[in-house]
Amino acid sequence: MKYVYLLQSLSVPEQRYIGITANLDERLRTHNAGGSPHTSKYRPWKVVLHLCFQDDQRAVEFERYLKSGSGHAFAKKRFW
Repeated sequence: MKYVYLLQSLSVPEQRYIGITANLDERLRTHNAGGSPHTSKYRPWKVVLHLCFQDDQRAVEFERYLKSGSGHAFAKKRFW
């Protein structure tokens, strides 16, 4: 089972991050502890949305979509 998640920085609210993980709580702790180079300078983070997928491949495909141009537009309109 995989989670696709959307984060928003609490210190710089216009900064957002999209990721995928099998353990959402642990991954959020890693982001907030500075353990990811992509998110460390905008700590702390909050989860805006998470979606759970039973099929790992579908989760990967949805994350890839959200990171695309049209996926960013979709997420911005619906979730941020």
